[in-house]
Amino acid sequence: MSLPSSVDVAIIGAGAAGLGAAHALRDSGLSVIVLEARDRLGGRAWTVQASPEVTFDVGCGWLHSADKNCFVPIARQLEFEINRDLPPWRERAYGNAFPQAERDDFMRAIDAFYERLWEAAQKGDDGPASQSLEPGNRWNPMIDAISTYINGCELKEMSTLDWDAYEDSNVNWRIRRGYGALIAAYGAPCPLALNCNVTLIDHSGARIRLETSLGTLHSAKVIITVPTNLIADEAIRFSPALPVKVDAAHGLPLGVDDKVTLALDNAEAFPTEANLRGATMRTAMGTYHIRPFGQPCIEGFFGGSFARELEDAGDGAFAAESINEIAGFLGNDIRRKLKPLYESRWAKDPFARGAYSHALPGHAGDRAVLAAPVDGRLFFAGEATSPNFFTTAHGARDSGERAAREVLAEMASRSNQLRHCERSEAIQKLPVDKFWIASSLRSSQ
Repeated sequence: MSLPSSVDVAIIGAGAAGLGAAHALRDSGLSVIVLEARDRLGGRAWTVQASPEVTFDVGCGWLHSADKNCFVPIARQLEFEINRDLPPWRERAYGNAFPQAERDDFMRAIDAFYERLWEAAQKGDDGPASQSLEPGNRWNPMIDAISTYINGCELKEMSTLDWDAYEDSNVNWRIRRGYGALIAAYGAPCPLALNCNVTLIDHSGARIRLETSLGTLHSAKVIITVPTNLIADEAIRFSPALPVKVDAAHGLPLGVDDKVTLALDNAEAFPTEANLRGATMRTAMGTYHIRPFGQPCIEGFFGGSFARELEDAGDGAFAAESINEIAGFLGNDIRRKLKPLYESRWAKDPFARGAYSHALPGHAGDRAVLAAPVDGRLFFAGEATSPNFFTTAHGARDSGERAAREVLAEMASRSNQLRHCERSEAIQKLPVDKFWIASSLRSSQ
């Protein structure tokens, strides 16, 4: 749709948060538009057809805490098939790259680490999560690697209290047609302006002025759902400036997580939904998912500084690293069976600049700071503002709904204030005897 000159509510970002806000405002009677810099909706949720046989979620792919996840009923409503197969993270190992005895020893070590981390959080310690590593434990580099997959960063950059705040029911499902495809379908009815990059939010006047690549838009309220790195880098500027928001965004940077999918010839010779990871004793490593949904492919996952290095190495680096590492586990014969299909580079995406947020040590409280409205006119949403489901698409959607409720509550409050003022002005204009009666009636109510 074309860009209107004025609306009641402008929503910046058509990811899960922005779409959640738009849905929550749908029957409010307010004029609403979602402004999206990309040529597609979904944000960091994006499904592509990597080959005729392989559907690939370039971004989020798992319905985490599925028993509490708002996208589960949405998927059912939109008739998207939900897959409940167990994730391949702890069990279902393939090959001999990680022998069972060592795997068991590693699991004991990481479970003990999580217990120490929990104990530190109960004491209110918001130091780096790396403090809970057992000094000298041989599995520490691999425990750190797991953090890069989960948090997008190494443990030294992860707040202990933020780690503890995350809620995980350990129920993880998937969408057969893709999580990104589900979110795109969810957002399809929303009023959208694509290829609309917002660069300035001027809230100095009676109405908010938005400068965009498609022109100028004025609105009464704005919901900002963009990733924290865009706020921290001031890719979108506020006038007057909002240093408290910029500082909070700096405390909640987006880590790096990237995925690659490789076509697998003779796939029937390999198990479905299997995990491949080696006892490599290093943090710079990938983890691999063999034949997700039974598809003829292997997905690789990389996180943290290693993922950033591979992004810097250019297109094809994730595929090359994956093939080399898989060949190291399964032998060189596997090379001829693997072919690169698709890979992500989220830190290089100008409208994301990372995968999802983590709180730096000492900054767990920044999520609430970022979420707080400004002057009853600027409202903030996105996964980074979720108190317990940050890093997830459902946490983002819920935050958008929360911001929409804040908008509606503010508008209702302003409407009540206006009615009160109008009533007071009408009473003041009454003759003295009628004013006395009206005042008596008001005081008796």
